[in-house]
Amino acid sequence: MTTNKNTSKDFTRRDFIKGSASGLGLGALATMGIFSYSEKRKKFLPAIERKQHDFGVCKRVKITNISETSWFDNAVLMGDIRNAGGLLVNQYDYNWPPFGNGQGLAKGSYADGIKTFRHLLPNKLEEAWEIVYEKSVNPDNAGGFAALIEMEDMDGQIHKYLLDSGWSFKWMEACFRREGIDNMLANHEIEKFFISHSHFDHFWGLPVTYKYDPTIATYIPEGFYPEDKQYIADCGFRGELTEVKAGLREIAPGFVVCSFGVPIICRVFGELSLYFNVKDIGLVCVSGCCHEGIIQLADTAFRELKYDKDQMHGIYGGLHISPFEDWDPKYDDMVIAMRDWGFEKIGCNHCTGIITAKKFIARGYNVIKGTARFGSKDEAYLGNGDIIEFKA
Repeated sequence: MTTNKNTSKDFTRRDFIKGSASGLGLGALATMGIFSYSEKRKKFLPAIERKQHDFGVCKRVKITNISETSWFDNAVLMGDIRNAGGLLVNQYDYNWPPFGNGQGLAKGSYADGIKTFRHLLPNKLEEAWEIVYEKSVNPDNAGGFAALIEMEDMDGQIHKYLLDSGWSFKWMEACFRREGIDNMLANHEIEKFFISHSHFDHFWGLPVTYKYDPTIATYIPEGFYPEDKQYIADCGFRGELTEVKAGLREIAPGFVVCSFGVPIICRVFGELSLYFNVKDIGLVCVSGCCHEGIIQLADTAFRELKYDKDQMHGIYGGLHISPFEDWDPKYDDMVIAMRDWGFEKIGCNHCTGIITAKKFIARGYNVIKGTARFGSKDEAYLGNGDIIEFKA
């Protein structure tokens, strides 16, 4: 397993920090009341320097939601977190699957957990799950998030990318088979694998991906802890691992990833989000959880990138506004702030929260609704098996 250094295509860390720091300032202003949403506020803001980096264009982007059901019961998950000591506890300590050691809640560790099933990775996942099921806390609550991204380039060639690998081995195996991801991986049709961040519901289902393609080029954000990287190795990965440093990195014409250096709950750090420039319609933003916040996600693109029509056309993924359906009035600021970016098409699910999706709809945003199949709970957002496409 090797790690690439950034190439000359990368943006400098200094440029990125300057841009994101300004973006965080703008985010703070966006929570200060009605005045923040008026045109009058603009005279108090400094002039914005836009770098307008040209990263090319693509023809279209199609996203298939493999699974957005990260867990099945909010109360069970939050009860575990609360009783284990809270949101700052190391996620490997909770004793959730697959790292259960049989000692009970808050008495787990990566080392104790992995040794019970490491010898079965990545191919004997059914047997592995049987072992961890017996040793873990609330194993039936584990689901996972993953999405398939298909980008058509200007020559008409389709490029497939996988975003995240979910949580439960059992659940993700079923989801991969339902959408044909297992065969795509085995046939090496999927070119690259992006791990948005190392949270349990996006990362711990890793062996399900490497079972079918243990050599797929894998990208992670800067900030993975030693046990996160060890898990990649323990899952049988034999390919090229790229740790994306803070900032933007070009992947293909019309496609860049951004590594945001953000601290996240459960002792996780760093998140990758994806940007696509679709010809004749504009920018499409794709996130796993968007822990950096919608405002920073959009503001970074606005300051750093050049995209068609200067239009933020679409956004897809978990937008992390009310992931546990516990609405707080401060979230209304985020819903209102979405208007300023002018997204013409919104595809949300997962940690966006069903309440949030319905708030978007109530404000007249073009939210693409789903079918509430395969375990997803509501048609207000794109659920398991649903598809969204961005094209002229």
